[in-house]
Amino acid sequence: MSVPRSMTGYGSAEGAVQGGRLRIEIRTVNHRFFNPSFKLPAELAALESELRERLRALFERGHVAVSARWEAPPAGDDAVAVDVERAGRLLAGLQDLKRRLRLKGSPDLALVARLPEVLVVRSGGTTMLSWSEVRPVVEDAAAAVLAMREREGGALAAELVGRLDDLEHHAATIAARAPERLLGERDRLRRNVRELTEGTALDEQRLAVEIALLADRLDITEELVRFRAHVAACRDALTGTQPVGKQLGFLAQELLREVNTMGSKAQDAVIAGAVIAMKGDLEKLREQIENLE
Repeated sequence: MSVPRSMTGYGSAEGAVQGGRLRIEIRTVNHRFFNPSFKLPAELAALESELRERLRALFERGHVAVSARWEAPPAGDDAVAVDVERAGRLLAGLQDLKRRLRLKGSPDLALVARLPEVLVVRSGGTTMLSWSEVRPVVEDAAAAVLAMREREGGALAAELVGRLDDLEHHAATIAARAPERLLGERDRLRRNVRELTEGTALDEQRLAVEIALLADRLDITEELVRFRAHVAACRDALTGTQPVGKQLGFLAQELLREVNTMGSKAQDAVIAGAVIAMKGDLEKLREQIENLE
């Protein structure tokens, strides 16, 4: 069975690229949409489009921050330049030093080459890399991120299932209380009518109509049916194979709508208490859903 994925994750990988060693790190956090950002060395700048499209295929939602750096630079076309004028001045200085100190021998080529800034290494330019060279490192880093997101997603799914269990428990309390609440409201209406008529004969037919209208206004059967259907849909989504964050967010709004309606019809302490508890559970449910892809 698949599990939903969290939007929080981290992964890194290293690999050999053109004689160097490249390290890529990927961090993801919550975001309503797919929102990538890149911090890349100049050699990878031309690959940003391919990198973006690959990450888009792997991550449905979330802020995806990618950074890359060279642990060891790639082999390049660096050139060696000789500063002949500087070498001549340094060599003249060495010969002068030889005369002053009355030393024997002459400076050799190896000694002159080791003198500061006689041999200068100049970069031949930025080495452009191909996507095929970089992609394996990207895939390894992304796989680590996905594994972390799945682990956290599994923990979140377990939490959400517990919240759904609590919501169904409160709904069962309301369903059990509802018939008794209607009978109580019926009896209350009869008492109020008798008190108002002060012993005058009642129009039982008219009273029956009023009781029926009251029962219809206070009936929460439809709300309970829709509520349970939404809970079942949440459970189905959590066992599916597609990203569920947006779907669960919508279902959480619908659940709150039904709970608010039940609360407005309650007129009963037991049902009102259950509604308050359900609103608390739904708030926590919605906070956890925001972490899901």
